[in-house]
Amino acid sequence: MHNHIDTLIGANTNITGDIHFIGGLRIDGHINGNVIAEDEEQSILVLSDAGHIEGKIQVANVIINGTVTGPIYASKYLELQGSAQIHGDVHYGSIEIKLGASVDGKMIHQDKLQSEKMVTLIPAAPE
Repeated sequence: MHNHIDTLIGANTNITGDIHFIGGLRIDGHINGNVIAEDEEQSILVLSDAGHIEGKIQVANVIINGTVTGPIYASKYLELQGSAQIHGDVHYGSIEIKLGASVDGKMIHQDKLQSEKMVTLIPAAPE
């Protein structure tokens, strides 16, 4: 996992529009748009307790302590800290949820090998 933050969006910053990034992104401000990592495997998003995102998040590793209104697609790791408030469906590879976090939506485990594990069942022959 990418261990450092390349970009910081400060607490007094409001952005309207989509954000596409590579590496690590920390958001302390308010985003009205989608937050999408271009390097899906190594990317990390940190949303502080002061941060708000209204839109889709599509990042491999996500740590949230703020508010998200919209779906989250964390293909590898999702951590919901104590002040996290999620209003939307959550798709994750692995997840850690701290006491106090809330999710108003479906929680869907994403298994990358899901299609390979599917087995077609053949109905039993009538006797």
